[in-house]
Amino acid sequence: MPLSILKKHRHFEGETRFYEHTSPSTKTKMKFSAFLPVPPEKIENAIIWLSGLTCTDENFMTKAGAQRVLAGTRTMIVCPDTSPRGLNLPGEHDSYDFGSGAGFYVNATTEGYKDHYLMYDYIKKDLTYLLRSEFNLSKFSIMGHSMGGHGALVLGLREPTLFQSVSAFSPIVNPMAGPWGQKALRGYLGDDQAEWKKYDATELVLAGARRSDSLLIDQGLSDEFLEKELMTENFVKACKEKGQEVKVNYREGYDHSYYYISSFIEEHLRFHHRALSF
Repeated sequence: MPLSILKKHRHFEGETRFYEHTSPSTKTKMKFSAFLPVPPEKIENAIIWLSGLTCTDENFMTKAGAQRVLAGTRTMIVCPDTSPRGLNLPGEHDSYDFGSGAGFYVNATTEGYKDHYLMYDYIKKDLTYLLRSEFNLSKFSIMGHSMGGHGALVLGLREPTLFQSVSAFSPIVNPMAGPWGQKALRGYLGDDQAEWKKYDATELVLAGARRSDSLLIDQGLSDEFLEKELMTENFVKACKEKGQEVKVNYREGYDHSYYYISSFIEEHLRFHHRALSF
């Protein structure tokens, strides 16, 4: 999986880079961006950021302000695209919450999508392989926003030895219970709800998935999606019932946007940097 650099920018004495490569999992070209605070040979570990609905590999890098926080460290941050591109599958481009830009970080099993929409494997296998082989890394943490927060929690709970720490902004914690999640899970996995539970953080905790460390969640209380789509309290209740430690920062007056993320990104990056440096 050779990497091609599409563009790069000097940034806080490091470089923000945009890469492309061929993915064995999606069988397509995939893109990701990365901030390297020091030259590649000096990077020691990586934080993987999973973005939300409609996003690409560029949103976080241009809006969140992570580069300033990681400047001077040996921790890179990596932001993959949110779905395969260029396939033109039936229904793939019909809505913002399914198909292109909305891969939901699952391994699809439905017709057409099962051949390419394997975003869980793309993150777990392809992306970590590239980071190991290109940058000689062995430690990873994972975080994300909204749909990406869902992906980070699911990957972190299912792969506790792969990721040193897990955090999320405004995550979809119980997708089986909300319209976004129900639409995506049915579209990618069919009608078998036993399969849905494998990609629902609340259901995973209830079924016994557990990390030995604490999860970190940030949630704005003026988020217009909180009650209908995100349902943070469902996850908090499951964690309390099953003994999974989780810290939730409820932020008065904050919404679902990158304005919110940029306000508190430093706390999350410091959280991951401590875990990776341990």
